[in-house]
Amino acid sequence: MKNDKILMKGNIAICEGAIDAGCDAYFGYPITPQNELPAYMSKKMAELGRVFIQAESEVAAINMVFGAAICGKRAMTSSSSPGISLKQEGISYLAGAELPCVIVNVQRGGPGLGNISGSQGDYFQATKGGGHGDYHIIVLAPYSVKEMYDLTFLAFDLADKYRIPVMILTDGIIGQMMEPVDIGRKSEVGSRKSEKNWKLDGCKGREPRLIRSLFMEEGGLEKHNWHLKEKYDGIKKTEIRYEADFTDDAEVLIVAFGITARICKSAVKKLRQEGLKVGLIRPVTLWPFPEKVISEVASKSKKILVAEMNMGQMVEDVKLAVNGICPVEFLGKPGGAVFSEDEIIQKIKEI
Repeated sequence: MKNDKILMKGNIAICEGAIDAGCDAYFGYPITPQNELPAYMSKKMAELGRVFIQAESEVAAINMVFGAAICGKRAMTSSSSPGISLKQEGISYLAGAELPCVIVNVQRGGPGLGNISGSQGDYFQATKGGGHGDYHIIVLAPYSVKEMYDLTFLAFDLADKYRIPVMILTDGIIGQMMEPVDIGRKSEVGSRKSEKNWKLDGCKGREPRLIRSLFMEEGGLEKHNWHLKEKYDGIKKTEIRYEADFTDDAEVLIVAFGITARICKSAVKKLRQEGLKVGLIRPVTLWPFPEKVISEVASKSKKILVAEMNMGQMVEDVKLAVNGICPVEFLGKPGGAVFSEDEIIQKIKEI
C-alpha cells in the first residue's frame, strides 16, 4: 500500500495547511519559536504567486491582515507570545469589523520576554479577548503535527463561515517537533472565497459597502455588540470540538489541551493498565469551550485534575463548567517546563 506520509515539523505543517486552504496573503515578523513560519512562507507564497510581506513590526503585520481581509482575501499572520500581545489592538479591530483571518500563536514562556521554551501561558489572552471590548475569537488547540495541518486548514473555513478571526494556539514544543503526516486536502467551504458579498472591491455598478468598528451614533455600538453576541452564541452551539478517552466509567477525569493532553493521554493508558479508572477530555476548541461535556462527565466522576503548562488558566473554565459537582484539582508547569508521564501518574495516584 502506498504511504503518502512525509516527515514534517509542526510549524511547517501549519504553513502547508494554510497554503492548501487557499491562503492568499501572509504577513509576519520573526520571533522564536515560530521563525520557520515566515521563513517557509516567504519561499512558498512567492512560488505560488501569492502575497508574502515581512512587516516592520507585529503591529504592522496585523494591520496588513486587516487590509487584506477587508478586500475578501484569505489572510494570515503568526507570532509567538510577546508578538501576539502587540497584535491585540488589531485583533480587536478585526473582531469588531467582523473580518475573517487566521492568527497563529506558537507560545513561548513568559511573562515578559521569558524564554523560548514551549508554554501554555497565553490561554487567558486567547480565550478571554486579549484586546479591548466585548468580543470573542475562535481558538483551536492542536496536539500533534497532523493537527497543526488539519486545524489550520479548518481555521480558514471557520473564519470565512462566521466572519471572525480564528487563532491557532499551539506551543514551541509542537512547533519544533517532527512527525510523519499525510497532507493535501481541498477546502471544505472554499467556495466562500468567491461568495463574500460584503468585501470592499470597488463599487462600480453597485451601491457602496461599509465595513467598520466605529459606531458613534446613539445606540449604534450597543446594537452591534448584541449582533456579535448572537453570532458568538451560534458558534457555541455548533463549533465545539473535543476528544474524550475512557470517560464512560472514569472515577478521575483529566482535562488538558495541546502538548500536555498528549502526555496525559499516554499516562491515562498506563493507569488503565494498572486498573485505575482514569479518563481524559481534551478540548480542541478552547473557545468555544466544551463545558457541557465536562459537566456531564463530572457528574459521574469523583474528582477532576486539570493539567496545564502555566500557573492555572483553563482550570477556571473547568471549575465554571463543573460548578461544584465534584472537586477540581490543578497541576501546573509554568515558564516553559514540560510535564513527564510520571508526574501525571503520581498526581493521579495521590488523588
